[in-house]
Amino acid sequence: MKITNKLILGALCLTSTLSGIAQNQVDKKNIDKYIESDVISLVDRAGFSWQTSKGDFKLKPYMLIFTRGEYNYVDDEGLNIAEVDNVINTGFGIPKAVLGFAGTAFGKITYNFALDAAASGGALLNQAWFDINMKDEFRLRVGKFKTPMNRAYQVRLGQSLLPVLPASLSTQVNVPYSLNSVNPVMSTGFDIGIMAHGLINNKWQYQAGIFNGTGIKINHPTNTLSDDLDIPSFLYSGRLAYMPYGAMPLHEGDPKDINNFKMSFAASASYNVEANYESSNDLRMGAEFSILSNRFYFSSEAYTLNMDFVERQKTSASINYWGAYAQAGYMLKSNIQPVVRFEVMDRNSSDEDGLLLLPAIGFNYYIIGQNLKLQAMYQGLIKSGHENDYKANDDDNGLSEHKLIVQLQFSF
Repeated sequence: MKITNKLILGALCLTSTLSGIAQNQVDKKNIDKYIESDVISLVDRAGFSWQTSKGDFKLKPYMLIFTRGEYNYVDDEGLNIAEVDNVINTGFGIPKAVLGFAGTAFGKITYNFALDAAASGGALLNQAWFDINMKDEFRLRVGKFKTPMNRAYQVRLGQSLLPVLPASLSTQVNVPYSLNSVNPVMSTGFDIGIMAHGLINNKWQYQAGIFNGTGIKINHPTNTLSDDLDIPSFLYSGRLAYMPYGAMPLHEGDPKDINNFKMSFAASASYNVEANYESSNDLRMGAEFSILSNRFYFSSEAYTLNMDFVERQKTSASINYWGAYAQAGYMLKSNIQPVVRFEVMDRNSSDEDGLLLLPAIGFNYYIIGQNLKLQAMYQGLIKSGHENDYKANDDDNGLSEHKLIVQLQFSF
């Protein structure tokens, strides 16, 4: 009993000590720098917010709305059907309607909570997380948030060059088995988990976490133990970035940030154990480069996906896919930003001939900075190197031959 009491007393002392250290290590005057929405910039953190008289609790609301007109033309795949619909998914829509709250609490915790009224099911909860901010070099995030993969996803949603993510990151790959209803994409997006992250010497940024691996649409645990590996069937993910000129901003062009020079080199990897309804172990790897030089922004990424099927699937071969993109934008003095992007995607696996090429052009017009922005883009599709027309048509199934988007964005 005496040993137990000593252990309890020691644990209480340790907890108190760590709490005191964390409190001392966080500069309360600079705690606002940790407030982040992951959706839009919250630079004007004091402009529209509530806080206690002591300043130990702050609540800042934010909103992001996309209103979009979209035109999509698809190939008839050589079917020669008399009344085939080549124009699909055309009209007006609201892809995002996010309302959230970010803030600080108790001098060492920052938090973020957001709902997306344009989503449904589990995706209605867009984000819900809090950070325990020990110091710049070590922070701990818990909840639902962005997994640490791919520069395109790390950028704030309302501050991207083009109104849609690269198709090579967000389009399902083609699996030559009866798994097409659960085909994965190259990216991992939002998920629920825990992540350690920090910024070392204002140059090295690391993120390492464990997640459910089930994505934004599921808010409850569904995992098992791996039959093949005897480890929990989670998503294990990490990203390491080197930024020689200081922390890289999370935007791809901002009329208020045109006298800056930043550069980032990054690598990321994740392993999703028994992903896709326990069918495969998915290994993803990626490399990134981005640069912000005054009015010019450029970024590029290359990534791979290996699906290694579990023993119960009774198929021996693993499948490899890869994709890449490069994009650039230049902020003119009129607050108009011309944009170009070029993508390549090996959607049918490296075992099959053929690539999909997706060139895109567009522009952004910053009417009231990031608060009111007009975006327009055109994206085409080119099929290259396929063995025959049938395989080419099968490879691009579901993708638009021509896509035109005009989007108006409002945020505060």
